[in-house]
Amino acid sequence: MHWPTGKNRTRTGMLLALLLVVSVASGKKKTETPPFQYAGGTEQIQQDCGGKLEVSTDALTFKCPSTTLEIPFADITTMEYRPDLSRAVRRLKLQWKVQPHRGGGKKNRYFTILYKEQGQPRAVVLRVEPLVMRPYLAEIELKSGKRVEVFGYEQYE
Repeated sequence: MHWPTGKNRTRTGMLLALLLVVSVASGKKKTETPPFQYAGGTEQIQQDCGGKLEVSTDALTFKCPSTTLEIPFADITTMEYRPDLSRAVRRLKLQWKVQPHRGGGKKNRYFTILYKEQGQPRAVVLRVEPLVMRPYLAEIELKSGKRVEVFGYEQYE
């Protein structure tokens, strides 16, 4: 049997290492991060609970492994998509179960839904990337008949 020497040995070793890395990487299952995370609100949902947002003809439904929350469009008072919570939302006297982070920056990532349940003000703040949120904006406005206030809409490309 002939073993590689010198440069060939180095190349063979690098090739084997590369093959090992590729085989290990391909053997792992990709875990997709849920597109929406519960960033805060008045609901008893675990912070960062990841899930999906469904838009039906009469409600928004956030589903994560620990819970399902349905918010009828008729109960929604305000919807915002911003890099942080607006001053108007921060000034509200809400009973936060999960206090959302301050946020900031130029990139929108917080979708805030204000609504009333049995006359009481409620809030849900979901963290979502702009490329994921973009197709939802038109659908939510179309089905709800309400406007989503978007900060810096011209930044979407």
